[in-house]
Amino acid sequence: MALSPFDSTLYRELLHDAEVGDQFSDQAELQNMLRVEAALAKVQGELGLIPADSAAAIQRALRSMTIDPAELAPGTGRAGVPVPALVEAMRGAMQASEHAQYLHWGATSQDIMDTGLVLRLRSVCQILEARLTRLLRLLAQQAEAHAELPMAARTRAQIATPTSFGALLAAWGAPLLSQLEALAQLEPRLLRLSLAGASGNSTALGERAGELRAALAAELDIGDSQFPWHNDRTALSEFTSLCSRIGGCLARIGEDYIFATRPEVNEIELSSGGGSSTMPQKNNPVGAEMLVSLFHLGAAMDGLMRQAVVHRQQRDGVAWSLEWHALPQVCLATARALDLALELVENLQPNAEAMKARLVESPGLVYAEAISFELAATMPRPEAQATVKKMCAEVIARKSALPTLVMERFPEIDWQAILNPTAQLGDAPRQAREFAARVAQR
Repeated sequence: MALSPFDSTLYRELLHDAEVGDQFSDQAELQNMLRVEAALAKVQGELGLIPADSAAAIQRALRSMTIDPAELAPGTGRAGVPVPALVEAMRGAMQASEHAQYLHWGATSQDIMDTGLVLRLRSVCQILEARLTRLLRLLAQQAEAHAELPMAARTRAQIATPTSFGALLAAWGAPLLSQLEALAQLEPRLLRLSLAGASGNSTALGERAGELRAALAAELDIGDSQFPWHNDRTALSEFTSLCSRIGGCLARIGEDYIFATRPEVNEIELSSGGGSSTMPQKNNPVGAEMLVSLFHLGAAMDGLMRQAVVHRQQRDGVAWSLEWHALPQVCLATARALDLALELVENLQPNAEAMKARLVESPGLVYAEAISFELAATMPRPEAQATVKKMCAEVIARKSALPTLVMERFPEIDWQAILNPTAQLGDAPRQAREFAARVAQR
């Protein structure tokens, strides 16, 4: 049995995300730490901080070096981090002590691990951004196409007033558009170099530490950091909070999808789903269910990342190690949820007839607000509301229709022009088209 469903062979088709999962493999972690060590030696050689021939030798060795993670496990167990064992393995593999002595010059373990993590998170951000962009485009296309498709809006699980399916899709997409913008704003704070030495004061890096940091950041194509962030994990917490918000937006889609595909509602046709081992008729909304489940998991792990913000003194092994548990799961949950949401929206099929039927079956109670405002033109609004409320109760008791009753009581008003879904869509079509336009402008 796998320790995590994300890595399970059994559950891989349901929960595994190869692209993001690869960024949290042992091999990816080691490769990126090797990359940081090689880049550090390169810029130190260029700046004359270590001998140029030693810098070249380190780069040559690390470019072709492969290290089995299992070989580092005993050392990691002793030190609590893999870098000391990694540095020892790199020096041994170089077989040139005169050059190997300059490997890892002035850096500390957390510098290498955090910068390597940033390189991996850059790839994660690119994956999330690409999927969010694609999802928003799909939602925008659907919102534009269904801007004026009437359906019953629901508030607190009860039918309220008419709206449009396009407006619903815009409501799904607008907060995701905000999160995409927030991701771009966060990246400069998140994707930045860590190079501050043992206690964050860069003593071993020498007087040119600032120049070295700028050069290394440029070499790795990430942001520079003027202040050490060994004990400042706020950007990582911001990132997981953002992922949690994305997951919440997707879970909302999942909840609406689960409701709308219920057989007694059927406002969205369930094109494919999961069967039952015993009930032949079942077609379960598996993808939508997973959106909700993955959000709850991601939110729980985000909570753990918030606890990890409290790093004591200049460096803290307790809070730091919490990130190793929580961060991968937040990223995997978000990435997989985006992939599932893409599949749902790509196959989204509204059932216009069922939506129309829901407006008719209410029976006409969906127009209660519109009637009360129309009557308020000829009587005080409290009186109009009380009148309509009384008529609604009568309709429910007599099993009649509100439009019929109001036409009988107030025949002088042209109710035909008022009591139809198109007349009561209000701002909904504009919301759908405005969302589509915002997405198109990106």
